[in-house]
Amino acid sequence: MPVEPKLAALAERVGSFHITERGMKRAQQEIERAIASGNVDGRAREAYLAAVRRYFEGFGREARAGLRDVDRRLVQVNQVQFNLTAERGVAVKRIEATDAVLHALAEASEAP
Repeated sequence: MPVEPKLAALAERVGSFHITERGMKRAQQEIERAIASGNVDGRAREAYLAAVRRYFEGFGREARAGLRDVDRRLVQVNQVQFNLTAERGVAVKRIEATDAVLHALAEASEAP
């Protein structure tokens, strides 16, 4: 059976990933050999598609979980930044008020 262009393109795209999982690696090597020989049968095609689906769906779930974790941490960091900005504003106002009192004290302490 001749090689479908879409299958060849998929195999090339998948081949660009650094795959360490043995089952996916083996499926990739098998489909690459079949494509190189120009003869991909229905069984090889279906086995490859199932392996790609299984591997990349798991990979996608893991990536999405990582993104949710990063987003959660960013919310926390933003809240901390907001709180620190508010605290800084309070500290600046205290300094200004204190400096104003000390300035008035200095003026009041001057000899008439």
